[in-house]
Amino acid sequence: MRRATYAVLDAAYRAGVRWIDVARSYGRAEEFLAGWLAERSHPDLTVSSKWGYTYVGAWRMDAAMHEVKEHSASSFSRQWSESRALLGSSINLYQVHSLTMDSPLFTDEPLLRALSALTDDGVRVGFSTSGPRQSAVIRRAFDLEIAGRPVFTAVQSTWNLLEPSAGRALAEAHEAGNLVLVKETLANGRLVAEPSAVLGRIAERHGVGPDAVAVAAVLARPWADTVLVGPSSTAQLAANLAATKISLAEGELRALATLAQPPGEYWGRRSSLHWR
Repeated sequence: MRRATYAVLDAAYRAGVRWIDVARSYGRAEEFLAGWLAERSHPDLTVSSKWGYTYVGAWRMDAAMHEVKEHSASSFSRQWSESRALLGSSINLYQVHSLTMDSPLFTDEPLLRALSALTDDGVRVGFSTSGPRQSAVIRRAFDLEIAGRPVFTAVQSTWNLLEPSAGRALAEAHEAGNLVLVKETLANGRLVAEPSAVLGRIAERHGVGPDAVAVAAVLARPWADTVLVGPSSTAQLAANLAATKISLAEGELRALATLAQPPGEYWGRRSSLHWR
């Protein structure tokens, strides 16, 4: 796994990728990244990580539970120390992992103060979102302040051809000067494994795979500052990055917009996907 990680990271860097996003709950992702950074010494990378989930799956796909979520001051303190111990000053952005409307974070002033204090150390503070109420979470989180200063200045949200409902809220966040990262651009692989006829035709027209068209659709959003992909091999990376070589016409973007699903339907299907 380490060798495969290094191979993908090396290929991504050669291709011009300069942003790497990990999380405490992504298995040994921070550890592998720390080793790669130490060996390569690239000075021009931006690194973001996330706290709030702890991986407990023990590398078993049949585990009863894969990760435990806890948005508390003690969890933040522990996980920030763990991230910092591995990645040191390489961390540019630290994010709350999967913030939802029911998170205790919104009313936990000690936690908000601790998060806000990261800014004084030169670390940007953000949050990621999941679920059918992403837009409400985005707007509520950006309203949070400590001592008259916003707690958050970055957001990482799901936006893809099947689930574009957070688009307006993300555009508002971008216009307000916040950093917008887009995740799950391939809908957890569904847009590749189950491409619609519309997506297939457009991909064929451009001579690329459906993944490239799906990513290109995200790149076409003027509010998308950083677009994330999650390839597990150099071949997948190359296929994803083909998105940068094509330009979708307005008619194609309108046709792709017809693929959108109701948020509840999308997230219900997502929750039923098997862990990999």
